[in-house]
Amino acid sequence: MPVPLAEALYVEAARYRLVAKAESQNGNWGFVDTEETMLPRTIFLSRLLGLYSVLVGLAMVAHRQATIETIRAMVHNGPALYISGVIALAAGLAMVLGHNVWKGGVLPVVVTLVGWLSLIKGLVILFLSAELERGSILGGYYEQRFYLNAAIAIIVGGYLTYAGFMAKAR
Repeated sequence: MPVPLAEALYVEAARYRLVAKAESQNGNWGFVDTEETMLPRTIFLSRLLGLYSVLVGLAMVAHRQATIETIRAMVHNGPALYISGVIALAAGLAMVLGHNVWKGGVLPVVVTLVGWLSLIKGLVILFLSAELERGSILGGYYEQRFYLNAAIAIIVGGYLTYAGFMAKAR
């Protein structure tokens, strides 16, 4: 293969977060996925979502009863439920449209999953708000799983924060 073609392939592959290997041991061309650097958007969203999750999780634990009462009141308040669904849907759509990355390591995939979960949560709230208001979906289990919910928020948030601040931008 001529050298100019090899350089063109390398440049094109780098655009898609791949690095072209000049030749592998068997003489074939191959591509290697790089995880050394992250997209700046991945790093920003990881830091934002991570810090948000850790702080909200800690606030939940610090004010357990107030959090439970707020969630209970919100579930039984149609307009508040609707607004939270719209906000979750908008946040989820923004993350899915701006960061739908399923390659490149664990961090970009976790950020993408958080976006999809937020989108799905917003849709569920908007389309099943009557069932939520009646309590048929949550069924009062929020209080029983309170510490599990807080722990998940803190652990996932801790990972996102740590990985976001340790990652190198390209």
